[in-house]
Amino acid sequence: MSVFTHEAMHDHQMLVFIQDKAVGLKAIIALHNTRLGPALGGCRMYPYASETEALADVLRLSEGMTYKAALAGLPLGGGKAVILADPRKDKSPQLWRAFGDAVQNLQGLYITAEDSGTCVQDLHQVAQVCDYVVGIQQKPCIGGGWRSGDPSPSTAYGVYVGIQASVAFRLQRQDLRGLRIGIQGLGQVGMALAHLLHAQGARLYVQDIDADKQTKCAQVFGAQVLTEEDFWHADLDVIAPCALGGVLTQARAASIKAKVIAGAANNQLEDMRVADALKRRGILYAPDYVINAGGLIDVAYESQGQYQAAQVQAHIEQIGERLHGIYQQAQHQGRSTADIAQETALHCLSHAQAARHTQAMASASA
Repeated sequence: MSVFTHEAMHDHQMLVFIQDKAVGLKAIIALHNTRLGPALGGCRMYPYASETEALADVLRLSEGMTYKAALAGLPLGGGKAVILADPRKDKSPQLWRAFGDAVQNLQGLYITAEDSGTCVQDLHQVAQVCDYVVGIQQKPCIGGGWRSGDPSPSTAYGVYVGIQASVAFRLQRQDLRGLRIGIQGLGQVGMALAHLLHAQGARLYVQDIDADKQTKCAQVFGAQVLTEEDFWHADLDVIAPCALGGVLTQARAASIKAKVIAGAANNQLEDMRVADALKRRGILYAPDYVINAGGLIDVAYESQGQYQAAQVQAHIEQIGERLHGIYQQAQHQGRSTADIAQETALHCLSHAQAARHTQAMASASA
């Protein structure tokens, strides 16, 4: 297999392969695009079945981060890291320091953060040897108090705002009371989202591979627990995928009963054809890198050293307006929302490149 002709390679600027056998580290860092600024993206730890699978994942994830930053109006590029390991048994201080050394050697081209399989405690170990880590500083809350650097609450809040906007557009509803909302994945984001939706009177249906999390959600929020197979065929109003990507397949697109799909997971679509299939069935899909940008917005303000809770919340709430604009444009042009979102992101990048070229020409002639 040639890395340069990999189907997901597209316009990636840099791939870094890292191995330190002494500490059991095998990782890949992908930088997709840095036109708008340094690449910021989380570090995922996952027991991939193969290196090929890990490469495909990091390439797709880093591309999504580029679009996420562009559409959120952030001066950041897209990057991602994956560590090929089992987060339940393979973590060690030595591994995190070795990873931190690798990120430090990129001298700020890539800024790392939390992702699936990693946590704030892991990042603190990375930060012992690396200056380019976010999501570790305590942050002020609106109304007083402090919370950890974990951006999951901000991701969940952005998805909540996005669900409200999606429900208003597709179902003509201004509230969530009584709506049947399914959440797949009850990690930190999924559980925080469940709390927000329950507070608004939504009826929750949940699915997770962890039975304890399902039980907790049932006890705390009165949620109905579903099997994975039943989840995708349930009579729901909204589906919120909040686990790993690739869950929206052609087969599922043909049988989903919900009218809205709006969740936190990255790379939800198996491919862009699924977005067209959802459109044909009248199912409104919230492009994942638009609706789940709350966490990136959170750590972006942290990285710039100007974190103010009210300002961050206001920026996250723009997700609803952004989705509404995408929905209107998609409806007007008869195209999928995923297609419109990608086109808009690419336009932002092209505009940035043109502006940079103009600035360079002006400097050269001065």
